[in-house]
Amino acid sequence: MVRTPLTPWERQRGERFGALLRQARGDRSMVEIAAAAGVSAETLRKIETGRAPTPAFFTVSALAAALEVSLDELAAACVQDSDFGDQALSA
Repeated sequence: MVRTPLTPWERQRGERFGALLRQARGDRSMVEIAAAAGVSAETLRKIETGRAPTPAFFTVSALAAALEVSLDELAAACVQDSDFGDQALSA
């Protein structure tokens, strides 16, 4: 399976998502949150640094639960209104 390259918007969204996770994690360790979510610390590291900008839904859901952040809050923080409109039109 060939993956299409990510658009600049998708990369930026991944960076915003990673920053939000780092902020929500606060002083807690990456290992602690990763274990609570059932993912590896390396997976969390890649997501937080934007190297994995399109994590699977179940990974996002597990991280949200471990960080006690709602999926709605994550989505709202990752999509700016103007970006969302542009993407929704092109999707």
